[in-house]
Amino acid sequence: MKSRSIRIAGVVAVVLLALQVWAQSPNNPLDIALLAWYPGNISALFTANLGPDPDFLAFDGANMWFANLGSDTVTKLRASDGACVGTCIFTVGNGPCGMAYDGASMWVVNGQDSTVTKVRASDGATLGVFAIAGASCSVAFDGAHIWVPSGSNTVTELQATTGAVVGTYAAGPSGNPYAGGLAFDGANLWVSNHNTNLTPGTVSKIRVSDGTMLGTFPVGVSPFDVAFDGANIWVSNVDDGILTKLLASTGAILGTYSVGGPSVNAAGVAFDGTYIWVANQTPSTVTKLQASTGAIVGVFQLGPSTNTPFGVAFDGANIWVGYGQGSHLPAAGAYKL
Repeated sequence: MKSRSIRIAGVVAVVLLALQVWAQSPNNPLDIALLAWYPGNISALFTANLGPDPDFLAFDGANMWFANLGSDTVTKLRASDGACVGTCIFTVGNGPCGMAYDGASMWVVNGQDSTVTKVRASDGATLGVFAIAGASCSVAFDGAHIWVPSGSNTVTELQATTGAVVGTYAAGPSGNPYAGGLAFDGANLWVSNHNTNLTPGTVSKIRVSDGTMLGTFPVGVSPFDVAFDGANIWVSNVDDGILTKLLASTGAILGTYSVGGPSVNAAGVAFDGTYIWVANQTPSTVTKLQASTGAIVGVFQLGPSTNTPFGVAFDGANIWVGYGQGSHLPAAGAYKL
């Protein structure tokens, strides 16, 4: 009789827990499967093995990589627990920033010496360093080629196997001197283009098969990072604190969503399969939005307001946010949510 009562109590507890989970996270099966009852809560903070400015992140399927802008290195941490396994800090070029993974190697843009370093993900060995005039802090992989913003209004395409330059293509209108964030949608490359005079910028859609410009579409002021959610393109706009959502097939604007206004300095953007996450530099927060509607699900504080969260990446289970070290901070670090 006692064992039967225990079994009944156990079933009731499971049912209640299931109802609680559904109520708190009804739209994200991954959260439920991973027992992430409170999506957005900080699960860990890592500072060891990171340089003074680990602002740019990329995931290789098992490890989270950080470009340490202030120390000319990249750091590789095991995503499951943030551990440094063996050697985990590798020297690259001057001012490493944007990174992309090609299935075997991590490509790192060195923004201060206009090069891209190809690093073997398994052991951190440098496989090549390739010069790209005017390379800026973004990079994308399209399944065969690496794309990097290069100089004024252009992007450069490299063969991922060899690093050889395939071509350089127009990236935006003449009034947008800076090509910035990149995202690949399965057939096309999307490039953010921002002005220096705080007027609205654009995003361009480029066919990767031949570099043809398919269209340029208006977004917000100082467009920065770009993310693809499977159907739509999301663009963070630094100087007006909004996200712009565009239909990838046509470039039509589907919505603009405030994440706090110009003062928040919206930066990195990532998609987790259900939600869009954006780092807000000034208040040291990250905002989580429903990708289907743009509705804000939550705004989460990442330590003291003096932190400056910047890059965002998803590891299949958790969101990671990197922040730099300023004169007011004891150390740089990365939050795992």
